[in-house]
Amino acid sequence: MRKKKPTLQNVADKAKVSTATVSRCLNQPDKVRQEVQDKINQAIEALGYVPDGAARALASRRTHTIGVIVPTIDNNIFSKAINYLQTGLAKANYSLLLANTGYSVDEELRALQSLLSRGIDGIALIGEKHHPEIYKAIERNQIPLVNLWIYNPKSTHSCIGFDHIKAGKQIAKHLVDLGHTEFGIISGILKNNDRAITRLQGMQDTLEAAGLKLPKDRIIECRYTVEQGCQSLHQLLDAHPEITAISCGNDILAIGALHGASERGLKVPEDLSITGFDNIEILPYLKPSLTTVNSPSGRMGEKAADYLIEQIRNKTLSIERTELEADLVVRETTGKARKI
Repeated sequence: MRKKKPTLQNVADKAKVSTATVSRCLNQPDKVRQEVQDKINQAIEALGYVPDGAARALASRRTHTIGVIVPTIDNNIFSKAINYLQTGLAKANYSLLLANTGYSVDEELRALQSLLSRGIDGIALIGEKHHPEIYKAIERNQIPLVNLWIYNPKSTHSCIGFDHIKAGKQIAKHLVDLGHTEFGIISGILKNNDRAITRLQGMQDTLEAAGLKLPKDRIIECRYTVEQGCQSLHQLLDAHPEITAISCGNDILAIGALHGASERGLKVPEDLSITGFDNIEILPYLKPSLTTVNSPSGRMGEKAADYLIEQIRNKTLSIERTELEADLVVRETTGKARKI
């Protein structure tokens, strides 16, 4: 004979509170004292109670789910932000639904439509440039949106991130100050990636201000893998052996470039300076350790959770723009330019 599923009433009886208090604890935990939350959670665990998601959604007109759409889950910085976002949402009894687009705007639209059909209460996207139907669909559904990894003080949508032009300028200035005049770029695929495009723009602006040029054939676009970073370094230096500094679109590409430099018998930074972007955990332990820009991915995830929960609770769609700092971290892979 099958055991009956524990009910909300069973939880209330065991915790010695009303069913309304149990419901409030599940749906609006911030309105329930911590000691009462603890009693209810202990009762839920002891009974093995599982809230009826469909019933809760009908009662509150919320599903207590947040959607996030990322270009890829292979990139460590996206994974870190998702982790912090999920932790923040879980504290408010919200769940996270994740979709991965492979940098395709059409796939991003399909993913959004799928998430909206599940009744998500809010959405986080990466970057500001999206399929034209994306913003229309979100507006029709009247749910809060926040764009991550981008800061635009004039944006008509909420954003949490940093100024990629400024970040690109930091890298270029550092290398120019070291006397470098011959540059190469190993970038991620620029199409549908407004972050990579604007970082490159920042570098180009700084080089141009210094009277330096960056010809198109010194910019290689590739997938964000170690292998592609290594192959791209060889491609650049085969065509332009005079290059003394290579800036990479992320740390993974830079690690590949370091390996390629070693294969060619080049010393870093004596023969060639290399920079990355993101500041993933392994970098200080490399030999030589990698100069990079610190991408505040964890803080983005935390702040995104706070913003979305606040908008949902207050039933608002206010626009907030939060700028975080992305600082240059100078390590051992950059040094004075060799004499050509």
